Amino acid sequence: MRYRLFGPTGLRVSELALGTMVLDDPREWRRILDTYADAGGNVLDTASAYGEGESTLGTVLGRRDRFVIGTKYTLSRDAKDPNAAGNHRKNLVLSLERSLRRLRTDYIDIYWVHIWDRHTPVEETMRALDDAVCAGKILHIGISDTPAWVVARANTLAQWRDRTPFAGLQVPYNLLKRDIERELLPMAEAFGLSVTTWAPLARGVLSGAADAPAGAPGPSRFDPATLTARERAAAGAVRTVADELGAHPAQVAIAWTRGKSAAILPIVGVRSAAQLTENLGAVELTLPEDAIRHLEDAVEFDPGFPSDFIAQCEPDPFVFGDAATKVDARR
Repeated sequence: MRYRLFGPTGLRVSELALGTMVLDDPREWRRILDTYADAGGNVLDTASAYGEGESTLGTVLGRRDRFVIGTKYTLSRDAKDPNAAGNHRKNLVLSLERSLRRLRTDYIDIYWVHIWDRHTPVEETMRALDDAVCAGKILHIGISDTPAWVVARANTLAQWRDRTPFAGLQVPYNLLKRDIERELLPMAEAFGLSVTTWAPLARGVLSGAADAPAGAPGPSRFDPATLTARERAAAGAVRTVADELGAHPAQVAIAWTRGKSAAILPIVGVRSAAQLTENLGAVELTLPEDAIRHLEDAVEFDPGFPSDFIAQCEPDPFVFGDAATKVDARR
């Protein structure tokens, strides 16, 4: 694998991240980590809310300093305690200390805000995160599942007040779920953020599992008989492209996701080393333009207002004058 810089920082991260949400069998996870490291992978994604995932990762992880560990806070540690959830300082401090203990480390490479908390001022969150960075317990910060305007405001405040800004954004993204193309992805690219994307296989729909008979055993999280017409269209297009290119459907789906922007770092979640090896093949796959068109034509996506309106206006001389089509874009 090759490496990219994490957002505007100097941290080197591999082009595929490894999700650890389904950590269960320690022996198999040692094999998975070895396979991932041997391929050059170095980004491990977990969260305080992933059951015993953090603890299991801390148990099986060797060569800790060779990995970039990212974990998250926000979700409740205790449903009966109103202050055991949210993005406020108290929950951040207690969640961070618990994650450090579970992961058996004294620092977190990337600490993610798991989801926007409408009740906590973003100023409080950014100051608390910056304090943890200054204390050496966190090296970099990111934010997940949050509106674009909140992220933009937070990073602008951090810039004005000389505090640590978010370097990464974590969001769902795949051929069936392209919502981030409306606001989140353009915002991240404008701020120079890395975008770690979860569910690149749409929870198994784009992995080839849709071809399995109803009720068949396997790693997918769905019964093929329950798929919608839209999901079947996407799975069929992925299968067609995979057959044409001599690739696996999962590799095609991941390659489509990572090819949409240089900012994107897909998170692959697996249950076996063999499944990981298969998914890692996506980094060697570049989809031709006709394959991309075939995939995107199979599943309608409407960018909505204002994206579609701006795209229509941009080449219009009435809006930007006679030079509307003669200006070269920065990117």
